[in-house]
Amino acid sequence: MLNSKTRWIVRSSKKEKVTQLVEEINVTPLVASLLVNRGLENPEEARAFLFSEKQEFHDPFLFLDMEKAVNRIKQAIEANEAIMIFGDYDADGVTSTTIMMKTLQELGANVQFYIPNRFTEGYGPNEGAFRYAHEIGIRLIITVDTGIAALNEARVAKELGIDLIITDHHEPGPEQPDAFAIIHPKREGSTYPFQELCGAGVAFKVAHALLGELPHHLLQFAAIGTIADLVPLKDENRLITQKGLNILRNTDNVGLKALFKLAGVDPGTTNEETIGFSLAPRINAAGRLDSADPAVLLMLTDDPNEADALAEDIEQLNKERKELVNSLTEEAIQMVEQHFPIEENSFLIVGKEGWNAGVIGIVASRLVEKYYRPTIVLSYDQEKGLAKGSARSIAGFDLFKNLSTCRDILPHFGGHTSAAGMTLNISDVDELRQRLNRLANEQLSEEDLIPITYIDTEVSVQDIHINSIEEMNKLAPYGMDNPKPKVLIREADIGTIKKIGSEQNHLKLTLEHEGASLDGVGFGLGEACDHISPASKLSVIGELSINEWNNRKKPQIFLQDLSVSSWQLFDYRGAKKLLGIADTLPPDRTKWIVFRQEYALKLQQSIGGGEVLYISSLPEAEEIPLNDCHVVLVDLPPSKEILYRLLLGKKVARIYAHLFKADSDFFSTIPTREHFKWFYALIAKKGPFDLKKHGDAIAKHRGWSRETIDFMSQVFFDLDFVTMENGLISLNKNAGKQDLADSKTYQQKLAQYELEKELLYSSFHQLKNWFDQLIHETVKFEEAL
Repeated sequence: MLNSKTRWIVRSSKKEKVTQLVEEINVTPLVASLLVNRGLENPEEARAFLFSEKQEFHDPFLFLDMEKAVNRIKQAIEANEAIMIFGDYDADGVTSTTIMMKTLQELGANVQFYIPNRFTEGYGPNEGAFRYAHEIGIRLIITVDTGIAALNEARVAKELGIDLIITDHHEPGPEQPDAFAIIHPKREGSTYPFQELCGAGVAFKVAHALLGELPHHLLQFAAIGTIADLVPLKDENRLITQKGLNILRNTDNVGLKALFKLAGVDPGTTNEETIGFSLAPRINAAGRLDSADPAVLLMLTDDPNEADALAEDIEQLNKERKELVNSLTEEAIQMVEQHFPIEENSFLIVGKEGWNAGVIGIVASRLVEKYYRPTIVLSYDQEKGLAKGSARSIAGFDLFKNLSTCRDILPHFGGHTSAAGMTLNISDVDELRQRLNRLANEQLSEEDLIPITYIDTEVSVQDIHINSIEEMNKLAPYGMDNPKPKVLIREADIGTIKKIGSEQNHLKLTLEHEGASLDGVGFGLGEACDHISPASKLSVIGELSINEWNNRKKPQIFLQDLSVSSWQLFDYRGAKKLLGIADTLPPDRTKWIVFRQEYALKLQQSIGGGEVLYISSLPEAEEIPLNDCHVVLVDLPPSKEILYRLLLGKKVARIYAHLFKADSDFFSTIPTREHFKWFYALIAKKGPFDLKKHGDAIAKHRGWSRETIDFMSQVFFDLDFVTMENGLISLNKNAGKQDLADSKTYQQKLAQYELEKELLYSSFHQLKNWFDQLIHETVKFEEAL
């Protein structure tokens, strides 16, 4: 067996809906099932999703207050009023600010931007910033990606005579700010047909309304914000992303080109993963560690030298961010291991003075990945006595709901089911830990604490080919509500399997089924090679792709997890270094079985961990518990029966067959009846004679081994055909008739010969079948014995 690292949950598709899509929009069953799993059951909706290049953008003036906002902005431009764009410090906020700045600059506005400092001002509009704006002559503030919760700041703006236009996408509260205009896709009474835009998407719609035509050149920034903010990639978000990625692949923005260069990315290959793993983290790094201003300036500049300098600064901040995250994660892991072990904590809370509040959310995510427990990471400010934290959760534990029960010690918190932020007194941290652990213990089962992987569909090897994968790729770009498809291939045969990479830490294999084959690569899965027997039926999950090399295309799967559901045989017969496997086996589940006492003590000293068991009788073998164990058969047992008793009714996970025997009976001569007849006649004619003196000469004369002469002599002695005394052998003339098979020596010799033939000198598949019969067909096997 090989257990998967996560729980695999395969999404079920409505078969009739899948069939309908296959027939009506002419797609493969694979793509049809993926569409149905994404809620696209209607053929028209599915067709629009697949062929979205024909889709039109919604009219921006369907937003409430859009016409009012546009008129006020144009009035400010005509009057040369000073305008401030008030943004946020994450990638969505930075791209929103960029879109609005570029739009107003194109219209000739007197405009500047302001992004609050994460560490000194915190998130969103603040009174101090608005009063500063008033002092420098600002009379119009436009927020982007923020502001819907700024009730007090809207009142301050009104008092100061500043018109406030809010553009945002975050959840609106029961009371809305008293602003001049609010552009928000979720406003009550809004007729805008799509509610899931991010901040950059909303800013793009304002730009569209201001410019009077679709601003194609701004789609690249809207796409970055849309992907980075993890909004659902459907409807207009999908359109923004698709068209924005196309523009990014040929971008003329000098700032983005400088960032691509430092990230080592070819712009022509840009996709959603490029944004998510290369561009967005760098843009976010500026606001996480310092001011987000350089990120906006980078996208606004037309000077290649300035762009290179700003990109270098951001790249350096990103390196610092990575190092900081890695360092804090190591500290947090040590804290968990030493003080809050997961065996005793279903909810993890760790914190420390001086931890950077800008990255603790990433650290919390890392801890959830490692331990799969809901987690809060806190940064302590001992002077103020406050702890600022970020929380991340797992399926089955609603963070917002559970944190809400602790409002008496959480004066400031907000978030949703899977993520949250909070501030509390340091003195209340232990109390919070106790409460959340109690709630987690009540709500989470043991199974809930095993990570989940959701799988889109189950496919067979023969269903995977170039055409089906190319059609599947029409679902891209992937993201929230449209994840990259994960597939399950169940119990395929293994053609080849090996470790690859300079450190042998990756896995390469070939899966086979009914004549079809599929290559697979698993990065970081090299260790699994030691735990997969080539004869096993292997189940895998992963992402399908097309491997192009040397003008040839082949389907492949990027492996993410593996499992073997049945017991496995590992063949170590003839291996000189059996102890090399000790490090790869779990000591608490490994039983080293020996049948010769002299091996037991030496082996226990050598392996360190694991249990060494010496078995000398059938009752001892029966009593050993082996369910779910890795069983190492160190040496050859004295009989089949003892193995039968050892494994009868026990569901072993694996058998490692070493089956060492110092002196083999297999290659010694098994005398025939003619051999015995000739030797009997010799004794009758020449006896009595001394075997010690003449045994070797007799063997040489016949071309036999000396062991053969001694064996036949002992068989005759067992049957009372001869007497042996002081080396002299002579016939017993009074012996009765008996069959050779009546001799214990003869029986043991044949039994050992057959045992070695079946266990030592059989092929791998013959040995596997032998154990299969023993484990799965115990009744038949017992009858055979």
